[in-house]
Amino acid sequence: MHEMALAESVVRIVEDHARKAGAARVVQVRLEIGALSHVEPAALSFSFEAVSQGSMAEGAELVIERTPGRAWCHDCMKPIEIDRLATPCPTCGGYKVQVTEGEEMRVKDMEVA
Repeated sequence: MHEMALAESVVRIVEDHARKAGAARVVQVRLEIGALSHVEPAALSFSFEAVSQGSMAEGAELVIERTPGRAWCHDCMKPIEIDRLATPCPTCGGYKVQVTEGEEMRVKDMEVA
């Protein structure tokens, strides 16, 4: 379950930023997770709750925003939206598709107290 390692990284990131801001605790963390990132939001939420125990992020609300997968179709020369890898272009049916967005995961922002 790579979500556990991802959750540990998120907790480290938010704790570092919270300390730099002089905060006592993290109240909310907002993540953006691309539809093509292979991250299961429910597993990440569960993992975040587990690994944040005893940290500044313990009890923090985790808000996950899914971002769509986007690609460029080299056959019809158009930007397209896709929901998984290795799918044909919804416009022309071609498979010469290059992913441009949707594989990323990032901490968008956080609220501290």
